[in-house]
Amino acid sequence: MTTDWHTLPREPGLPALYVKAATRRKITGSTLPDSGLRCWVEVDPERLAAYRTVCGFADNSLLPPTYPHILAFALQMQLLTARDFPFPLLGLIHLSNRLRVLRPMGGLNRVRVSVQVQNLQPHAKGATFDLVTTLDDQLGTLWEAESQMLCRGVKLEGDPVEDGLASTLALTQVAQWKAPSDIGRRYAKVSGDYNPIHLSAASARLFGFPSAIAHGLWNKARTLAALADHLPAANIEIAVQFRKPVRLPCEVALLASAAGSSGDLQLIGAGDLEHMVGHWRPVA
Repeated sequence: MTTDWHTLPREPGLPALYVKAATRRKITGSTLPDSGLRCWVEVDPERLAAYRTVCGFADNSLLPPTYPHILAFALQMQLLTARDFPFPLLGLIHLSNRLRVLRPMGGLNRVRVSVQVQNLQPHAKGATFDLVTTLDDQLGTLWEAESQMLCRGVKLEGDPVEDGLASTLALTQVAQWKAPSDIGRRYAKVSGDYNPIHLSAASARLFGFPSAIAHGLWNKARTLAALADHLPAANIEIAVQFRKPVRLPCEVALLASAAGSSGDLQLIGAGDLEHMVGHWRPVA
C-alpha cells in the first residue's frame, strides 16, 4: 500500500482532538485509510526532564528509547480521530509495542515525526492494526515503532493471527517498584495521554475497569529505565506484549536475562501475575 503523506506545519492541539475522540463511539468501516501524517517537532528540555523523572530514566544525554512516542502522541491522536479512520479511539486496546533504535538519539533538538496505520488483521475479539511511528533527523531514520491495537467488534474475513512472545532464557529478578495510585495522572501530564482508564478508579469504572490501570507505555518505559545497564544504546529492537493490566496501586517485579545484545524480560505482580513479557535483539 502506498501512503499518501500529509505534512503539517505544526503539532496538532490536543484539547480539540480529545473532544473529537469523546464524541466518536461507533465503528464506521472495516478498511484502514492510506493517509499518513508528518510534522517537524521540537524536543522540549523541560518536558523531557519531567518524563525522565516519571519513568525513572537517568539523564545520559540520549533520548530514552520510549520518548519518541511522546513526541508523536499529538500526531497519532490526529490520525486516529480523522474522519476516514474507521474505529473509535476510546476503547482501543494496546496489545503490544515493538520499537527499534537505529542510531544513538543524542543531541536532538528538532526531529520529524511520521505516523500511519497498516496491517489490519482479524482477531478473536475483533480486529487489530499497527500504529506505525517513525522518527527522522537530517541524516535519516533514527527510530521506528509499531503499536498493535485491538478494536473489539470489528468483523473481518479470515482466521485470526496471534503472535505470542515467550521468555526462552533464564530470568532473575533485577528490580522491584511500586506503581502508585497517581502514576496514571503523572504520566498523562508528561505524555498528553489522558485516557480515563488510567486517571482514577471512578473514571476507569466508566469503561469497565474496577480500578485505574497503568499506561502500557509507562510500564515499558519504567522497565527500560531499570534495564539501562543491560541494553545497548542503539542497533536494538525491543518488543513487548501487554498481558494483564497493572491495577493501581500495586507492586511489580522485573525479571530479565543477563546483560547483552539479546535478552528476555518479564514484568510480574502478586501471585506471579504476568503483566508484560518481551525481549531485546539486535536490529535485523
